[in-house]
Amino acid sequence: MNEAYAPAAHPGGGFDTIAAIATGQVLSAIGIVRISGPDALAVLDRVFVPLAGRPMSQRPDRKLVLGRLSAPDGTVLDQCLATVSRGPGSYTGEDTAELQCHGSPVVLRAALDSLFAAGARQARAGEFTRRAFLNGRMDLTQAEAVIDLIDAETPQIAANAAAQLDGAIRRRTDGIYESLTAICSHYHAVIDYPDEDIEPFALADYERTLAEAADSLERLLATFKRGDLMKNGVPCAILGRPNAGKSSLLNALLGYDRAIVTDIPGTTRDTIEEKALLGGTLLRLADTAGLRDTDDPVEREGVARARTAGEAARLILAVLDGSEPLGPEDEAVLTAAKAAPHCIVIKSKSDLPSAWEMEGVIPVSARTGAGLDRLEQAVAALFHEGEPLPVGETLTNPRQADAVGRALDYVRAAREAMETGFAPDAVLTEVEGALSALGELSGRTVREDVTNGIFSRFCVGK
Repeated sequence: MNEAYAPAAHPGGGFDTIAAIATGQVLSAIGIVRISGPDALAVLDRVFVPLAGRPMSQRPDRKLVLGRLSAPDGTVLDQCLATVSRGPGSYTGEDTAELQCHGSPVVLRAALDSLFAAGARQARAGEFTRRAFLNGRMDLTQAEAVIDLIDAETPQIAANAAAQLDGAIRRRTDGIYESLTAICSHYHAVIDYPDEDIEPFALADYERTLAEAADSLERLLATFKRGDLMKNGVPCAILGRPNAGKSSLLNALLGYDRAIVTDIPGTTRDTIEEKALLGGTLLRLADTAGLRDTDDPVEREGVARARTAGEAARLILAVLDGSEPLGPEDEAVLTAAKAAPHCIVIKSKSDLPSAWEMEGVIPVSARTGAGLDRLEQAVAALFHEGEPLPVGETLTNPRQADAVGRALDYVRAAREAMETGFAPDAVLTEVEGALSALGELSGRTVREDVTNGIFSRFCVGK
Protein backbone atom coordinates (compact mmCIF):
# COMPACT_ATOMS: atom_id res chain seq x y z
CA MET A 1 0.00 0.00 0.00
CA ASN A 2 3.00 2.36 0.21
CA GLU A 3 3.85 2.16 -3.48
CA ALA A 4 3.79 5.34 -5.51
CA TYR A 5 0.54 5.56 -7.44
CA ALA A 6 0.55 6.45 -11.11
CA PRO A 7 -2.19 6.21 -13.72
CA ALA A 8 -1.83 3.17 -15.93
CA ALA A 9 -1.30 3.70 -19.65
CA HIS A 10 -4.14 2.99 -22.05
CA PRO A 11 -2.57 1.94 -25.34
CA GLY A 12 -5.98 1.23 -26.82
CA GLY A 13 -7.24 4.74 -26.14
CA GLY A 14 -10.86 5.31 -25.19
CA PHE A 15 -12.23 6.43 -21.85
CA ASP A 16 -10.04 6.99 -18.83
CA THR A 17 -10.96 5.94 -15.30
CA ILE A 18 -13.25 8.17 -13.25
CA ALA A 19 -14.40 8.25 -9.63
CA ALA A 20 -16.95 10.23 -7.65
CA ILE A 21 -18.91 10.25 -4.42
CA ALA A 22 -22.38 9.00 -5.34
CA THR A 23 -24.19 9.94 -2.12
CA GLY A 24 -24.93 13.31 -0.57
CA GLN A 25 -22.40 15.40 1.31
CA VAL A 26 -24.15 14.93 4.66
CA LEU A 27 -23.62 12.62 7.62
CA SER A 28 -25.24 9.25 6.93
CA ALA A 29 -24.87 5.61 7.85
CA ILE A 30 -23.44 4.64 4.47
CA GLY A 31 -21.65 6.63 1.80
CA ILE A 32 -20.85 5.31 -1.68
CA VAL A 33 -17.89 6.05 -3.94
CA ARG A 34 -18.03 4.83 -7.54
CA ILE A 35 -15.26 4.02 -10.03
CA SER A 36 -15.59 3.33 -13.75
CA GLY A 37 -13.16 2.87 -16.61
CA PRO A 38 -10.51 0.53 -18.05
CA ASP A 39 -8.39 0.70 -14.87
CA ALA A 40 -11.25 0.57 -12.37
CA LEU A 41 -10.26 -2.78 -10.87
CA ALA A 42 -6.55 -1.95 -10.76
CA VAL A 43 -7.29 1.38 -9.08
CA LEU A 44 -9.49 -0.37 -6.52
CA ASP A 45 -6.76 -2.92 -5.76
CA ARG A 46 -4.33 -0.08 -4.99
CA VAL A 47 -6.54 1.38 -2.25
CA PHE A 48 -8.61 -1.55 -0.96
CA VAL A 49 -7.37 -4.84 0.53
CA PRO A 50 -9.89 -7.54 1.49
CA LEU A 51 -9.56 -8.83 5.06
CA ALA A 52 -9.23 -12.32 3.65
CA GLY A 53 -8.43 -13.89 0.33
CA ARG A 54 -7.78 -12.55 -3.12
CA PRO A 55 -7.73 -8.90 -4.31
CA MET A 56 -10.91 -7.47 -5.81
CA SER A 57 -9.64 -7.79 -9.38
CA GLN A 58 -9.76 -11.58 -8.87
CA ARG A 59 -13.21 -11.64 -7.27
CA PRO A 60 -16.48 -12.44 -9.02
CA ASP A 61 -18.88 -9.68 -10.01
CA ARG A 62 -21.50 -8.25 -7.65
CA LYS A 63 -20.17 -9.82 -4.45
CA LEU A 64 -19.69 -7.57 -1.43
CA VAL A 65 -16.30 -8.01 0.22
CA LEU A 66 -15.17 -6.60 3.58
CA GLY A 67 -11.75 -4.97 3.68
CA ARG A 68 -9.59 -1.98 4.55
CA LEU A 69 -9.50 1.24 2.55
CA SER A 70 -6.16 3.04 2.76
CA ALA A 71 -4.59 6.38 1.90
CA PRO A 72 -1.49 6.54 -0.37
CA ASP A 73 0.81 6.44 2.69
CA GLY A 74 -0.86 3.28 4.01
CA THR A 75 -3.01 4.95 6.66
CA VAL A 76 -6.27 3.03 7.06
CA LEU A 77 -9.18 5.34 6.21
CA ASP A 78 -12.07 2.96 6.81
CA GLN A 79 -13.11 -0.65 7.11
CA CYS A 80 -15.73 -0.93 4.43
CA LEU A 81 -17.31 -3.05 1.70
CA ALA A 82 -16.34 -3.20 -1.97
CA THR A 83 -17.85 -4.78 -5.05
CA VAL A 84 -16.93 -4.94 -8.73
CA SER A 85 -18.93 -5.29 -11.95
CA ARG A 86 -17.10 -5.93 -15.18
CA GLY A 87 -18.10 -4.54 -18.55
CA PRO A 88 -20.03 -4.81 -20.73
CA GLY A 89 -22.61 -5.97 -18.20
CA SER A 90 -22.17 -3.05 -15.80
CA TYR A 91 -24.13 0.19 -15.49
CA THR A 92 -21.66 2.11 -17.66
CA GLY A 93 -20.77 -0.78 -19.94
CA GLU A 94 -17.15 -0.76 -18.72
CA ASP A 95 -15.40 -2.14 -15.64
CA THR A 96 -16.82 -0.54 -12.51
CA ALA A 97 -16.28 -0.75 -8.77
CA GLU A 98 -18.01 0.61 -5.71
CA LEU A 99 -16.88 1.33 -2.17
CA GLN A 100 -19.55 1.33 0.53
CA CYS A 101 -18.00 3.30 3.37
CA HIS A 102 -19.19 4.74 6.64
CA GLY A 103 -21.03 7.90 5.70
CA SER A 104 -18.76 10.62 7.05
CA PRO A 105 -18.13 13.26 4.36
CA VAL A 106 -14.53 13.44 5.64
CA VAL A 107 -14.03 9.70 5.08
CA LEU A 108 -15.63 9.83 1.63
CA ARG A 109 -13.48 12.78 0.57
CA ALA A 110 -10.34 10.99 1.79
CA ALA A 111 -11.40 7.86 -0.10
CA LEU A 112 -11.87 9.89 -3.26
CA ASP A 113 -8.47 11.55 -2.87
CA SER A 114 -6.90 8.11 -2.47
CA LEU A 115 -8.56 6.95 -5.70
CA PHE A 116 -7.25 10.02 -7.51
CA ALA A 117 -3.74 9.23 -6.31
CA ALA A 118 -4.24 5.67 -7.53
CA GLY A 119 -4.96 6.74 -11.09
CA ALA A 120 -8.59 7.85 -11.33
CA ARG A 121 -9.82 11.37 -11.97
CA GLN A 122 -12.86 13.29 -10.75
CA ALA A 123 -15.99 12.36 -12.70
CA ARG A 124 -17.97 15.23 -14.18
CA ALA A 125 -21.69 15.69 -13.63
CA GLY A 126 -23.59 12.86 -15.30
CA GLU A 127 -20.46 11.20 -16.65
CA PHE A 128 -21.32 7.70 -15.42
CA THR A 129 -24.71 7.78 -17.14
CA ARG A 130 -23.23 9.46 -20.20
CA ARG A 131 -20.82 6.54 -20.57
CA ALA A 132 -23.74 4.14 -20.21
CA PHE A 133 -25.45 5.93 -23.12
CA LEU A 134 -22.32 6.09 -25.30
CA ASN A 135 -21.58 2.41 -24.62
CA GLY A 136 -25.08 1.36 -25.65
CA ARG A 137 -26.28 0.39 -22.18
CA MET A 138 -29.26 2.74 -22.44
CA ASP A 139 -30.84 5.07 -24.95
CA LEU A 140 -31.27 8.80 -24.45
CA THR A 141 -34.81 8.54 -23.06
CA GLN A 142 -33.57 6.10 -20.43
CA ALA A 143 -30.67 8.37 -19.54
CA GLU A 144 -33.08 11.28 -19.07
CA ALA A 145 -35.26 9.04 -16.91
CA VAL A 146 -32.34 8.63 -14.49
CA ILE A 147 -32.29 12.32 -13.57
CA ASP A 148 -36.11 12.47 -13.62
CA LEU A 149 -36.15 9.65 -11.08
CA ILE A 150 -33.62 11.45 -8.90
CA ASP A 151 -35.59 14.72 -9.11
CA ALA A 152 -39.05 13.10 -8.73
CA GLU A 153 -41.31 15.03 -6.34
CA THR A 154 -44.41 12.84 -6.58
CA PRO A 155 -45.06 9.07 -6.63
CA GLN A 156 -46.55 9.41 -10.13
CA ILE A 157 -43.49 11.01 -11.68
CA ALA A 158 -41.23 8.51 -9.91
CA ALA A 159 -43.24 5.59 -11.31
CA ASN A 160 -43.24 7.12 -14.80
CA ALA A 161 -39.48 7.72 -14.70
CA ALA A 162 -38.81 4.20 -13.42
CA ALA A 163 -40.80 2.71 -16.30
CA GLN A 164 -38.95 4.94 -18.80
CA LEU A 165 -35.66 3.80 -17.29
CA ASP A 166 -36.87 0.29 -18.11
CA GLY A 167 -37.25 1.33 -21.76
CA ALA A 168 -40.97 2.14 -22.06
CA ILE A 169 -40.54 5.04 -24.50
CA ARG A 170 -38.06 3.07 -26.61
CA ARG A 171 -40.44 0.12 -26.86
CA ARG A 172 -43.28 2.48 -27.81
CA THR A 173 -41.32 4.13 -30.65
CA ASP A 174 -39.16 1.27 -31.88
CA GLY A 175 -42.07 -0.24 -33.82
CA ILE A 176 -42.72 3.09 -35.57
CA TYR A 177 -39.03 3.49 -36.40
CA GLU A 178 -38.79 -0.04 -37.82
CA SER A 179 -41.95 0.33 -39.93
CA LEU A 180 -40.70 3.60 -41.44
CA THR A 181 -37.27 2.06 -42.02
CA ALA A 182 -38.93 -0.79 -43.89
CA ILE A 183 -40.55 1.70 -46.29
CA CYS A 184 -37.21 3.36 -47.06
CA SER A 185 -35.37 0.05 -47.34
CA HIS A 186 -37.88 -1.37 -49.79
CA TYR A 187 -37.77 1.73 -51.98
CA HIS A 188 -33.97 1.89 -52.11
CA ALA A 189 -33.67 -1.84 -52.70
CA VAL A 190 -35.87 -1.57 -55.79
CA ILE A 191 -33.90 1.45 -57.09
CA ASP A 192 -30.43 0.08 -56.32
CA TYR A 193 -31.02 -3.50 -57.46
CA PRO A 194 -33.37 -3.35 -60.46
CA ASP A 195 -32.31 -6.77 -61.73
CA GLU A 196 -33.10 -8.55 -58.47
CA ASP A 197 -36.38 -10.34 -57.87
CA ILE A 198 -37.72 -7.72 -55.42
CA GLU A 199 -41.41 -6.98 -55.05
CA PRO A 200 -42.19 -3.68 -56.85
CA PHE A 201 -42.44 -0.63 -54.62
CA ALA A 202 -45.96 0.83 -54.43
CA LEU A 203 -46.73 3.77 -52.16
CA ALA A 204 -50.33 2.66 -51.70
CA ASP A 205 -49.11 -0.46 -49.90
CA TYR A 206 -47.74 1.74 -47.11
CA GLU A 207 -50.68 4.08 -46.54
CA ARG A 208 -51.81 2.05 -43.54
CA THR A 209 -48.29 2.00 -42.13
CA LEU A 210 -48.09 5.80 -42.22
CA ALA A 211 -51.60 6.15 -40.77
CA GLU A 212 -50.74 3.87 -37.84
CA ALA A 213 -47.46 5.71 -37.27
CA ALA A 214 -49.26 9.06 -37.20
CA ASP A 215 -51.90 7.76 -34.81
CA SER A 216 -49.32 6.33 -32.42
CA LEU A 217 -47.23 9.51 -32.45
CA GLU A 218 -50.33 11.66 -31.89
CA ARG A 219 -51.31 9.64 -28.81
CA LEU A 220 -47.78 9.79 -27.43
CA LEU A 221 -47.49 13.55 -27.98
CA ALA A 222 -50.90 14.10 -26.37
CA THR A 223 -49.50 12.90 -23.03
CA PHE A 224 -47.03 15.79 -22.80
CA LYS A 225 -49.41 18.52 -21.63
CA ARG A 226 -50.52 16.56 -18.58
CA GLY A 227 -47.10 14.98 -18.13
CA ASP A 228 -45.43 18.39 -17.96
CA LEU A 229 -47.82 19.47 -15.22
CA MET A 230 -47.29 16.17 -13.42
CA LYS A 231 -43.53 16.68 -13.40
CA ASN A 232 -43.12 20.44 -12.97
CA GLY A 233 -46.28 21.23 -11.04
CA VAL A 234 -49.36 23.34 -11.69
CA PRO A 235 -48.74 27.11 -11.35
CA CYS A 236 -51.17 28.05 -8.60
CA ALA A 237 -51.72 31.56 -7.18
CA ILE A 238 -53.41 32.19 -3.84
CA LEU A 239 -55.34 35.46 -4.24
CA GLY A 240 -57.40 37.41 -1.76
CA ARG A 241 -57.75 40.81 -0.13
CA PRO A 242 -55.43 41.70 2.75
CA ASN A 243 -55.84 39.57 5.89
CA ALA A 244 -58.17 37.10 4.13
CA GLY A 245 -56.11 34.12 5.31
CA LYS A 246 -53.92 33.48 2.27
CA SER A 247 -50.66 32.98 4.16
CA SER A 248 -52.38 30.85 6.78
CA LEU A 249 -53.71 28.64 3.98
CA LEU A 250 -50.22 28.35 2.45
CA ASN A 251 -48.78 27.30 5.80
CA ALA A 252 -51.58 24.75 6.30
CA LEU A 253 -50.99 23.23 2.86
CA LEU A 254 -47.22 23.06 3.44
CA GLY A 255 -47.54 21.71 6.96
CA TYR A 256 -45.20 24.31 8.46
CA ASP A 257 -45.01 28.08 8.96
CA ARG A 258 -43.45 29.31 5.73
CA ALA A 259 -45.21 32.69 5.54
CA ILE A 260 -45.46 35.29 8.29
CA VAL A 261 -49.03 35.55 9.58
CA THR A 262 -50.28 38.59 11.57
CA ASP A 263 -53.55 40.44 12.04
CA ILE A 264 -52.04 43.47 10.31
CA PRO A 265 -53.34 43.86 6.72
CA GLY A 266 -50.56 44.06 4.14
CA THR A 267 -48.09 41.81 6.02
CA THR A 268 -47.32 39.86 2.82
CA ARG A 269 -45.73 42.32 0.41
CA ASP A 270 -43.88 39.97 -1.94
CA THR A 271 -44.76 36.71 -3.66
CA ILE A 272 -43.73 33.59 -1.74
CA GLU A 273 -43.38 30.43 -3.85
CA GLU A 274 -43.39 26.86 -2.56
CA LYS A 275 -44.46 23.42 -3.79
CA ALA A 276 -47.06 21.17 -2.19
CA LEU A 277 -48.65 17.86 -3.19
CA LEU A 278 -52.43 18.18 -3.03
CA GLY A 279 -54.92 15.71 -4.41
CA GLY A 280 -52.12 13.82 -6.11
CA THR A 281 -51.16 17.00 -7.98
CA LEU A 282 -47.95 18.95 -7.47
CA LEU A 283 -48.90 22.61 -7.01
CA ARG A 284 -46.41 25.45 -7.42
CA LEU A 285 -48.05 27.69 -4.87
CA ALA A 286 -47.59 31.45 -4.92
CA ASP A 287 -48.78 33.30 -1.81
CA THR A 288 -49.36 36.87 -2.89
CA ALA A 289 -49.90 40.31 -1.44
CA GLY A 290 -53.52 41.19 -0.69
CA LEU A 291 -55.34 42.79 -3.60
CA ARG A 292 -56.31 46.37 -2.72
CA ASP A 293 -55.60 49.96 -3.69
CA THR A 294 -52.78 51.40 -1.62
CA ASP A 295 -50.51 54.46 -1.49
CA ASP A 296 -47.62 52.45 -0.05
CA PRO A 297 -45.14 52.03 -2.96
CA VAL A 298 -43.78 48.75 -1.58
CA GLU A 299 -47.21 47.22 -1.05
CA ARG A 300 -48.33 48.55 -4.45
CA GLU A 301 -45.47 46.63 -6.08
CA GLY A 302 -46.54 43.53 -4.15
CA VAL A 303 -50.10 43.91 -5.45
CA ALA A 304 -48.78 44.24 -9.02
CA ARG A 305 -46.79 41.04 -8.56
CA ALA A 306 -49.88 39.33 -7.18
CA ARG A 307 -51.83 40.23 -10.32
CA THR A 308 -48.96 38.98 -12.50
CA ALA A 309 -48.89 35.68 -10.60
CA GLY A 310 -52.64 35.35 -11.08
CA GLU A 311 -52.36 35.94 -14.82
CA ALA A 312 -49.69 33.23 -15.14
CA ALA A 313 -51.51 30.68 -12.98
CA ARG A 314 -53.37 27.66 -14.29
CA LEU A 315 -55.17 27.43 -10.97
CA ILE A 316 -56.21 30.25 -8.63
CA LEU A 317 -57.25 29.63 -5.05
CA ALA A 318 -59.51 32.62 -4.34
CA VAL A 319 -59.55 33.15 -0.57
CA LEU A 320 -62.53 35.04 0.86
CA ASP A 321 -62.68 35.83 4.59
CA GLY A 322 -65.77 34.02 5.86
CA SER A 323 -65.86 35.99 9.10
CA GLU A 324 -66.19 39.42 7.43
CA PRO A 325 -68.80 40.76 4.99
CA LEU A 326 -67.80 40.64 1.32
CA GLY A 327 -66.70 43.88 -0.30
CA PRO A 328 -65.42 45.34 -3.58
CA GLU A 329 -61.94 43.91 -3.02
CA ASP A 330 -63.43 40.40 -2.79
CA GLU A 331 -65.32 40.99 -6.03
CA ALA A 332 -62.02 41.96 -7.69
CA VAL A 333 -60.47 38.73 -6.42
CA LEU A 334 -63.34 36.66 -7.87
CA THR A 335 -63.06 38.46 -11.21
CA ALA A 336 -59.31 37.73 -11.42
CA ALA A 337 -59.86 34.10 -10.37
CA LYS A 338 -62.53 33.41 -12.96
CA ALA A 339 -60.16 34.55 -15.73
CA ALA A 340 -57.79 31.65 -14.93
CA PRO A 341 -58.14 28.22 -16.60
CA HIS A 342 -59.20 26.80 -13.21
CA CYS A 343 -60.28 28.41 -9.95
CA ILE A 344 -61.44 27.20 -6.55
CA VAL A 345 -63.19 29.63 -4.21
CA ILE A 346 -62.29 29.13 -0.55
CA LYS A 347 -64.25 30.49 2.40
CA SER A 348 -61.49 30.94 4.97
CA LYS A 349 -61.69 31.06 8.78
CA SER A 350 -64.56 28.58 8.85
CA ASP A 351 -63.93 28.05 12.58
CA LEU A 352 -65.29 31.57 13.20
CA PRO A 353 -68.94 32.69 12.93
CA SER A 354 -69.93 33.05 9.27
CA ALA A 355 -70.73 36.50 7.88
CA TRP A 356 -72.05 35.34 4.49
CA GLU A 357 -73.09 32.32 2.41
CA MET A 358 -72.34 31.48 -1.22
CA GLU A 359 -72.87 28.41 -3.41
CA GLY A 360 -69.87 26.48 -4.67
CA VAL A 361 -67.30 27.60 -2.11
CA ILE A 362 -65.17 25.32 0.08
CA PRO A 363 -65.13 26.29 3.77
CA VAL A 364 -61.61 25.90 5.19
CA SER A 365 -60.06 26.58 8.56
CA ALA A 366 -56.29 26.87 8.32
CA ARG A 367 -56.16 26.82 12.14
CA THR A 368 -58.00 23.50 12.62
CA GLY A 369 -57.42 21.93 9.20
CA ALA A 370 -61.16 21.52 8.60
CA GLY A 371 -62.03 21.55 4.91
CA LEU A 372 -58.54 20.78 3.60
CA ASP A 373 -59.75 17.31 2.59
CA ARG A 374 -62.49 18.88 0.44
CA LEU A 375 -59.95 21.21 -1.13
CA GLU A 376 -57.75 18.23 -1.90
CA GLN A 377 -60.66 16.44 -3.58
CA ALA A 378 -61.46 19.53 -5.65
CA VAL A 379 -57.87 19.79 -6.91
CA ALA A 380 -57.84 16.07 -7.76
CA ALA A 381 -61.07 16.45 -9.73
CA LEU A 382 -59.59 19.29 -11.81
CA PHE A 383 -56.32 17.67 -12.81
CA HIS A 384 -57.05 13.95 -12.91
CA GLU A 385 -59.97 13.95 -15.32
CA GLY A 386 -59.90 11.69 -18.35
CA GLU A 387 -58.17 8.36 -18.81
CA PRO A 388 -55.19 7.62 -16.54
CA LEU A 389 -51.88 8.52 -18.12
CA PRO A 390 -49.91 5.47 -19.29
CA VAL A 391 -47.10 4.87 -16.80
CA GLY A 392 -43.75 5.13 -18.55
CA GLU A 393 -45.31 6.30 -21.81
CA THR A 394 -46.09 9.80 -20.57
CA LEU A 395 -43.82 12.48 -22.00
CA THR A 396 -42.60 14.91 -19.34
CA ASN A 397 -39.59 16.24 -21.22
CA PRO A 398 -39.79 19.16 -23.72
CA ARG A 399 -36.88 17.75 -25.78
CA GLN A 400 -38.69 14.46 -26.20
CA ALA A 401 -41.99 16.15 -27.00
CA ASP A 402 -40.26 18.29 -29.64
CA ALA A 403 -38.71 15.23 -31.30
CA VAL A 404 -42.03 13.35 -31.31
CA GLY A 405 -43.82 16.44 -32.64
CA ARG A 406 -41.37 16.83 -35.53
CA ALA A 407 -41.62 13.13 -36.35
CA LEU A 408 -45.41 13.47 -36.44
CA ASP A 409 -45.20 16.50 -38.75
CA TYR A 410 -42.99 14.55 -41.16
CA VAL A 411 -45.31 11.54 -41.17
CA ARG A 412 -48.31 13.76 -41.82
CA ALA A 413 -46.41 15.46 -44.65
CA ALA A 414 -45.57 12.05 -46.11
CA ARG A 415 -49.22 11.03 -46.08
CA GLU A 416 -50.24 14.32 -47.68
CA ALA A 417 -47.59 13.91 -50.39
CA MET A 418 -48.84 10.39 -51.05
CA GLU A 419 -52.48 11.50 -51.28
CA THR A 420 -51.54 14.41 -53.57
CA GLY A 421 -49.80 12.04 -55.97
CA PHE A 422 -46.21 13.14 -55.48
CA ALA A 423 -43.42 10.89 -56.72
CA PRO A 424 -42.18 8.21 -54.25
CA ASP A 425 -38.87 10.00 -53.65
CA ALA A 426 -40.77 13.07 -52.36
CA VAL A 427 -42.70 10.90 -49.91
CA LEU A 428 -39.51 9.12 -48.86
CA THR A 429 -37.87 12.48 -48.07
CA GLU A 430 -40.56 13.11 -45.46
CA VAL A 431 -40.28 9.56 -44.10
CA GLU A 432 -36.53 10.01 -43.69
CA GLY A 433 -37.19 13.26 -41.81
CA ALA A 434 -39.44 11.34 -39.41
CA LEU A 435 -36.71 8.74 -38.91
CA SER A 436 -34.19 11.46 -38.14
CA ALA A 437 -36.49 13.01 -35.51
CA LEU A 438 -37.13 9.63 -33.89
CA GLY A 439 -33.38 9.02 -33.95
CA GLU A 440 -32.90 12.21 -31.95
CA LEU A 441 -35.52 11.03 -29.46
CA SER A 442 -33.69 7.80 -28.68
CA GLY A 443 -30.16 9.01 -29.34
CA ARG A 444 -29.55 6.96 -32.49
CA THR A 445 -28.58 10.26 -34.11
CA VAL A 446 -28.03 13.21 -31.82
CA ARG A 447 -25.85 16.32 -31.73
CA GLU A 448 -23.18 16.72 -29.09
CA ASP A 449 -24.68 19.98 -27.83
CA VAL A 450 -27.93 18.14 -27.12
CA THR A 451 -26.19 15.45 -25.08
CA ASN A 452 -24.17 18.11 -23.26
CA GLY A 453 -27.38 19.86 -22.29
CA ILE A 454 -28.97 16.65 -21.08
CA PHE A 455 -26.11 15.45 -18.91
CA SER A 456 -25.43 18.90 -17.47
CA ARG A 457 -28.63 18.40 -15.43
CA PHE A 458 -27.09 15.44 -13.61
CA CYS A 459 -25.39 15.43 -10.24
CA VAL A 460 -21.78 14.29 -9.86
CA GLY A 461 -21.59 10.56 -9.19
CA LYS A 462 -24.50 9.56 -11.41
